[in-house]
Amino acid sequence: MKQLKDLNIYYDKLQKKYGAKELDSIYNGGCTDSPNICFVFMNPTGRNIASSKTWKGLKSPWIGTKNIWDLFVELGLIDEKIYTKIKTIKGTEWTEEFAEEVYADVIKHKYFITNLGKCTQIDARELPDAVYKEYLHLLKQEFTIIKPKVIILFGNQVSSIVLGEKISVSQVRKKRFIRKINGEEYKFYSVYYPIGNGRFNIDKSIEDIKWIISHELTKNSSNKKEVKI
Repeated sequence: MKQLKDLNIYYDKLQKKYGAKELDSIYNGGCTDSPNICFVFMNPTGRNIASSKTWKGLKSPWIGTKNIWDLFVELGLIDEKIYTKIKTIKGTEWTEEFAEEVYADVIKHKYFITNLGKCTQIDARELPDAVYKEYLHLLKQEFTIIKPKVIILFGNQVSSIVLGEKISVSQVRKKRFIRKINGEEYKFYSVYYPIGNGRFNIDKSIEDIKWIISHELTKNSSNKKEVKI
């Protein structure tokens, strides 16, 4: 069985092919022992200060950024003290030690954060489906290694590629998809992308994720809106 770190060499090769040459790949981070939720975003940008080649700490998503943590605090997935510090300091003021502290809190709350594409770009430019598809088999290996209870896919593009069918988030809100990966069944949900141009949809993202948590991660939960292949 591979470990997550064994995948990094492949991510670094794809960074050279598709990412900014002066930046490093951003991998993943959080709880790796059957997390309650695995959150799958699109791809990192240079706003993540861990992408700097001088950064020797965690190469995990959203380090040095602010807005995504608004989502996690509303979901009760980050301690208020850490959230307040994130919102107070500048992105460039994150230290490698503070990044470790943030991700220790992520682990405590039993979730995992990753991107479909690990190729860091200078900015938030769109990437074609073909680039993301080169990462898909590696993402599936991540799922196999960590075995999440629920996987949440952000946005139409990521959802369509991972689920293997055309997805419009507005049409599949709170709908469970089941996919089999390496002989194991996983539960997927597609929600609105809550950052950047999707910032105005963050309330819908929060609403849907709270619903998913209550229906999938509480005792005796059930969900009849299921699509299984």
